[in-house]
Amino acid sequence: MDFTMVEAKQTFKTLEQQCKLLSQQQVTFITALERTRENAHDRIKPVGTLLQVQGYLDYNCNNSTDKRILSLFLDVCNNLADFCVKLDAMQCETRSAGGIIEETLNLLSPTNELSALRAKYPHDVVNHLSCDEAKNFYGGIVSLIPIALDNIREAVGRMEKPQLQHLGNRDGLGSSQRRRQDGELKAGSLTHHTGAQTNISHADPAFKMSNRKKYNG
Repeated sequence: MDFTMVEAKQTFKTLEQQCKLLSQQQVTFITALERTRENAHDRIKPVGTLLQVQGYLDYNCNNSTDKRILSLFLDVCNNLADFCVKLDAMQCETRSAGGIIEETLNLLSPTNELSALRAKYPHDVVNHLSCDEAKNFYGGIVSLIPIALDNIREAVGRMEKPQLQHLGNRDGLGSSQRRRQDGELKAGSLTHHTGAQTNISHADPAFKMSNRKKYNG
């Protein structure tokens, strides 16, 4: 079954709520990355890919809290990527979203290098990191979801515009047809009324002649 724009907007709202829930737990997320990086003896390089986070989850998680938050992060990223695939199928003919969807899918690729990525104002995920060292290690990974979400929001907005224009044109055409039908009805009514008046006018002389004969006779 085709994915409609109404369904797309509803799905996007759900994704926004998931992302908001995750952003509220950023401290827990960073703490989990700190612990798992230490367990992996991997404290030199930044957290740069989703595959790296998946590895920490699979092999270096020792408590349920860390597993839960890392799983939530990866699930949200997967959900965003799946949504992009559906949006891409919706716009395959019109390409109304431009290259934003493809760009976002590349951004969410498990092996895409994220360490240099930084979310800009109004996002404050990077500023919430405690120090420059933390920003260097985690600035990219915490910037991924806000940037991806912004891209998807823009893509949905671009895809919605042609549909709204189409609906507007269809409504305009309907109004034009209704006006034309109203005009035809009025014209028909006027013709019928004029015809009735003409028939009465034609009948009047005969009516008068008949009356004259009756009175004269």
